[in-house]
Amino acid sequence: MKKVIVSLMLTLGVSVTAHAAGDAQAGAAKAAVCGACHGASGVSAAPNFPNLAGQGERYLIKQMQDVKSGARPILEMTGMLDNLSEQDLADIAAHFASQTPAQGAADPALVELGEAVYRGGITAKGVPACNACHSPTGKGNELAGFPALSGQKADYTAKQLRAFREGERKNDGDTRIMRDIAEKLSNKEVDALASFIEGLR
Repeated sequence: MKKVIVSLMLTLGVSVTAHAAGDAQAGAAKAAVCGACHGASGVSAAPNFPNLAGQGERYLIKQMQDVKSGARPILEMTGMLDNLSEQDLADIAAHFASQTPAQGAADPALVELGEAVYRGGITAKGVPACNACHSPTGKGNELAGFPALSGQKADYTAKQLRAFREGERKNDGDTRIMRDIAEKLSNKEVDALASFIEGLR
C-alpha cells in the first residue's frame, strides 16, 4: 500500500520534504501582524484575503516559502515574510492550522453547478473532480500538501482559479496541476465552484 501511495504522489509531482516542527503557541505571537488581513483567528473579514484557520501546515509553509522567495508574488505580502526564519514560518503555520476553520454559505443559485464540478468534474473537458485531491468535505490532503478549501471566501477562490487559468499564478509546480485544470474552466464554472466551496462543510 505504501508503494502505491508513494507512486501516486510522485505521479502528481508531490514530494515529501522534512520541515521544522511548528509550535502553535509560539506561532500565535509571531502571527499577530497577520491578523490585520487574515483575522486574529485566521478567519478574514475581507472577501479578497484568504481564511487561514484550519489550513494544513504543509500547505501554509509552502505558500509562505513561495511568497518569501518570490515564486508566488502577492503585492499585499511584499516584505512581510522577509525577516522570518524557517522556524518562524513553521510556527505561524502551526498556529493557523490549530484554529477552527471558517464556515461560509454558498449562493443557492450556484450550488447545483458548483457541486457537480466539485464532486464529478467535467468529463467532456477533461476536468477531474476537485474532491479527488481536496477531499469530499474540502478538508484537503495534509500529507500531499493539497489545501483545505471548505469555507474559503468565494471571491478569493475565484481569483486564484482565474490566476492559475491565466498563468498569473504558477506555484503549482512543474506538473501544472492547477493551471491545467483551471485552463478548462469557464467564468461561470469558476464562480459556481468558488461559491460551492465557500459553503462546503
